[in-house]
Amino acid sequence: MNLNPPAFNSFQNDGLTLAYFDEGDPSGPPVLLIHGFASSATVNWVHTGWLKTLGDAGYRVIALDNRGHGASEKPHDPAVYHPDMMAGDAVALLDHLGIPSAHIMGYSMGARISAFLAISDPERVLSLVFGGLGIGMCDGVGDWDPIAEALLAPSLADVTHARGRMFRAFAEQTKSDRFALAACISTSRDLVSREDIAKIEAPTLVAVGSKDDIAGSGEALAVLMPNAKALDIPNRDHMLATGDRVFKAGVVDFYAGLSN
Repeated sequence: MNLNPPAFNSFQNDGLTLAYFDEGDPSGPPVLLIHGFASSATVNWVHTGWLKTLGDAGYRVIALDNRGHGASEKPHDPAVYHPDMMAGDAVALLDHLGIPSAHIMGYSMGARISAFLAISDPERVLSLVFGGLGIGMCDGVGDWDPIAEALLAPSLADVTHARGRMFRAFAEQTKSDRFALAACISTSRDLVSREDIAKIEAPTLVAVGSKDDIAGSGEALAVLMPNAKALDIPNRDHMLATGDRVFKAGVVDFYAGLSN
């Protein structure tokens, strides 16, 4: 399996320079991938095999590095990381590429961004995949302030909070800008109301690992939506579900079903 990073290009939105790749079958249906917090397009979608899976299935595969992440610009101002703003980046990328609508797939924070996109610009969304985020989309996913504190700590050795250590170690592994991530996590957790989630009419797959203690129930989110179904990713937690083969097969089947 070729998991080498693809070539990245850049575009401008909201005064920021943002990086993206555009791979797969250029004539295939477009899928726009939106990665999770502290990750990147490469880590979330290339290293896990998603680019190959979707490319082999005949899709045009597009992914951006969210502001504050990857090769995109990394402001340290929390005010610029609300999910509606990052959804605006995704729409701007579709505009930049001349794509009127696409299948939108996000993981964790990327799922939240995808929901905001679907609410603000429903005509741009052919379908949705919410990975790694269930009813936490509406009800919250617990206290993440210790994660911001962990990111700002002098070193990993100074962090005692278990989830904080996990994200600090991940940020160091991916050589991320810890100050940008701390700014991002303070404002990127805006909730989607149950009333707004119920307005999303696009076909939706909600995929959550059975051992995920962050996402909340996928089924509980799916039942709020008029055209959604849940996919259980067996024996996977929040981190390990990302590239799981059951998740991939479920998404490919979901997309195939949309064309029938």
